[in-house]
Amino acid sequence: MLDDTDEIHPLFHGAPSTTEFKKLRKRIVRYTREAIEQYGMIERGARWLVCLSGGKDSYTLLAVLYELKWRGLLPVDLLACNLDQGQPNFPATVLPAFLEKMQVPHRIEYQDTYSIVKDKVPQGRTYCALCSRLRRGNLYRIAREEGCSAVVLGHHRDDILETFFMNLFHGGRLATMPPKLVNEEGDLFVYRPLAHVAEADCEKFARSMNYPIIPCDLCGSQDGLQRQQVKQILDGWEANSPGRRQVMFRSLMNARPSHLLDPKLFDFAGLIRENVETVENTSEIPKLR
Repeated sequence: MLDDTDEIHPLFHGAPSTTEFKKLRKRIVRYTREAIEQYGMIERGARWLVCLSGGKDSYTLLAVLYELKWRGLLPVDLLACNLDQGQPNFPATVLPAFLEKMQVPHRIEYQDTYSIVKDKVPQGRTYCALCSRLRRGNLYRIAREEGCSAVVLGHHRDDILETFFMNLFHGGRLATMPPKLVNEEGDLFVYRPLAHVAEADCEKFARSMNYPIIPCDLCGSQDGLQRQQVKQILDGWEANSPGRRQVMFRSLMNARPSHLLDPKLFDFAGLIRENVETVENTSEIPKLR
């Protein structure tokens, strides 16, 4: 590891020297590198806007991207960004102080989207959908202003799996967060380099490094979320059958359209039998009623 040299990035100062932590760090770096390469995220000389919420996932994302850059495996410019959305009791000084100390180039943006969400969302409903859209719009704007080609998010394997089941249970579709997409305007990539990394590994890493974690429940609207319910289901399956999450995640990388039911993905009507003599029939096939 780079810690064996005299020069390491400040993000890794004080890293535990235990074998367990070294294995954890190596695993996260390997999985992140695999995702970046597998989904074609690297544009040499590009600039990435790395989005930080102050949670365990975004700290892990920032650290692993800097590790890859430090090793010469990520030839892109990184700009960290935190969007302060005006939630009550948000510790506005934590991330700026941390990023200054870690010598990480950054931009802190204040936009009071919380007041907008409070005004627009009916009482008793969760804020997340509208809050997320407003946050994404501001991040796209910042990326354009900073000359970035990609917005980089800290969603991990469990986020992707939970979103799949939320769409399955509540949305009536087979879909999830892709590791790479182009925004609707077509001018920015959205990357999720932690797509293969487990949430538990992010938590162990960030806490082992003593990063100043900001809780994600500041808006007070987290009770009863569909995502929490799905997470509890997955936790139960994992407890009964350890490794179940990883097996289910692998299935998202092994789709077989011919064994699903979407005629837009597979031409069922055009299927033919081979080595069977066909009888020419000029009469029109009657339509079923």
